[in-house]
Amino acid sequence: MKAKAAACVLVCALGGAALTGCLGAPSATMTEEQASNRQFMAQVNQTMVDFQDRIDGFNDAVSAGDLVGMRTQADNAFRVLDALEKLEAPEALADVKQGYVDGCAAMKEALSDYVALYGDIEGATEADPFDWGTYDSRIAEVKQAYDDGLAKLQAADEAAAAKE
Repeated sequence: MKAKAAACVLVCALGGAALTGCLGAPSATMTEEQASNRQFMAQVNQTMVDFQDRIDGFNDAVSAGDLVGMRTQADNAFRVLDALEKLEAPEALADVKQGYVDGCAAMKEALSDYVALYGDIEGATEADPFDWGTYDSRIAEVKQAYDDGLAKLQAADEAAAAKE
């Protein structure tokens, strides 16, 4: 029960990591650089929308107590985050992209660690029980990775907004 409650907290928190980006109405006097920057930020925003969809699937799997589904949905989320890393950023937004990539890496770590924790709990047997003495510290590590990721994503958002 404790694991499911923690999972819901993690998934809600991960789902709350929405990025705002630098989108606005195009101007007739927009330069090629501005257009390139806006296109990149639109791609980043779409990637994060896709990530949210995958996290919703992960949340459904957690609610169902479906470890295989959690792993599948986590892998789907990882593919979306990997796509972000492959996006080509305009030179002016290279540091912003790196902030998003770093934030996503921390989010991937949090999600991976949570799935591993849940797997360890689910796989425990009478002969090899789960060590509940490690539970709080492992959840704290998941939360720390999530908080780090969120902070990096927010910093990347702020950096992108400052360049607008």
